[in-house]
Amino acid sequence: MQLPVQSQSTLYAEPWEAAATPDDLAEIARVADRAGFGYLAACDHVAIPRRLAGAMSTTWYDPVATLAYLAAVTTRTRLLSHVAVVGLRHPLLTAKQYATLDHLSGGRLILGVGAGHVREEFDVLGADFAQRGKVLDETIDALRAALGPEEFPEFHGERFDFEGLGQRPRPAQEAVPLWVGGSSPAAVRRAALRGDGWLPQGDPRDRLPHQIARIRELRERHGVERPFVVGAIAEPLYVGEARWNLGRRTLSGKPDALADSLREYAALGVDQVQLRFRSRGRSELVDQIAAFAADVAPQLDAG
Repeated sequence: MQLPVQSQSTLYAEPWEAAATPDDLAEIARVADRAGFGYLAACDHVAIPRRLAGAMSTTWYDPVATLAYLAAVTTRTRLLSHVAVVGLRHPLLTAKQYATLDHLSGGRLILGVGAGHVREEFDVLGADFAQRGKVLDETIDALRAALGPEEFPEFHGERFDFEGLGQRPRPAQEAVPLWVGGSSPAAVRRAALRGDGWLPQGDPRDRLPHQIARIRELRERHGVERPFVVGAIAEPLYVGEARWNLGRRTLSGKPDALADSLREYAALGVDQVQLRFRSRGRSELVDQIAAFAADVAPQLDAG
């Protein structure tokens, strides 16, 4: 699941999140960890311009700091950046931060990366917004080198060139999974050819088969054989019948009906589904996570 509180875009944040505290975030992470969720995800924005602040808000926790904080209060759930705008930073800086996170968490990192979309962030940090796709392609390649097992990684590219510079601690994992976010043709191609997984951004169910088929075709054509994880983001969920307005897109009702709906993703070729629960406060969200774990998730495992 994508964590609440740490990013508060008006597209999905609940009203109660504005006054939420780090304790709320930590308790939600603990509950999700105990409930068996595969990963907890945090977003990445450095600074939001005034022209976008009304819709996006300016509340975006740093993903490395947030996931490191939550690593200390969880034991098994993986920690995903969804997504890190890695083109804003030199790959050795990104590697230092995320290698440390993987080391501290005992190898639970999944590094989700994306191209970004806020020009002002790139401009103020001296990054290339116009060429951000090409920068991301090379950054992914550089990160594979920098997050590998070598203490002194080596990479020689058009924009980034390094060797003879050591970084410790090394990641706990032999190979940190790199998942690529985005649903544009360029993002899908990047995921297929450079990533270990794909994180769609807003694709409805009826569009997923086309996107997944495209990924498979690209991987086959270019001879890419490494394991690959296909993701999806489900509609907002509410387990049970709510006594308040959930909005027209929310899936709600009895656990078996929700399980039936979520099982459809597997039939489309999806490997992991990211969830978001509607709630009016921390206690209701905790109850929703617990209800899902007790009554819906076992049916998914059985299916």
